[in-house]
Amino acid sequence: MPLVILGLFIGIPLIEIFLFIEVGGWIGVWPTIALVILTAFIGTTMLRQQGLATLARAQAEIGEDRLPLREIFNGFCLLVGGVLLLTPGFLTDALGFALLVPPMRAVLGQFLWKLLERSKGVHFSVSGAGPNPRGPRGPRGPRGPRGGARSPGSGPVIDGEEFGVARDDDDDDNDDRYRNGRTPRLDGRN
Repeated sequence: MPLVILGLFIGIPLIEIFLFIEVGGWIGVWPTIALVILTAFIGTTMLRQQGLATLARAQAEIGEDRLPLREIFNGFCLLVGGVLLLTPGFLTDALGFALLVPPMRAVLGQFLWKLLERSKGVHFSVSGAGPNPRGPRGPRGPRGPRGGARSPGSGPVIDGEEFGVARDDDDDDNDDRYRNGRTPRLDGRN
């Protein structure tokens, strides 16, 4: 893998230099520079439009309590495509534009998904899947009935641990400062 990355870092600039020389020989130096700037401008415009649309679709899926895997992948492809489009060169522009085309992203996503499925080190599991009969946000909003906690299986659960939290009953030595009903001052004078 390190040799592949080294080869890309050496090979891509050499290909770009070759393409600059060839295209510059055909159309001239200034039109070549203008073409590189034009592709960067068109690419960033396309990136902005598709990025906002992808963000809107991801927010809609999150609003329905679904993990927006496709939108995350599309967003990653758009990010890489944007970086490639901003990198001067014809090869990187071609690769960047390819990542901005939705059917190309779909083909790439299917290829990567099948590659992951065949990998022995990756396992997929889904728990709590299936439609929520009470709707995506429960019967009365995001917190369930009467504003209480959600019932099990009604949405994503995030496990966490508590650490470094002081409880009110743990701080007995500071209780005297509050007995007179006034908030203590920062300079220590009450």
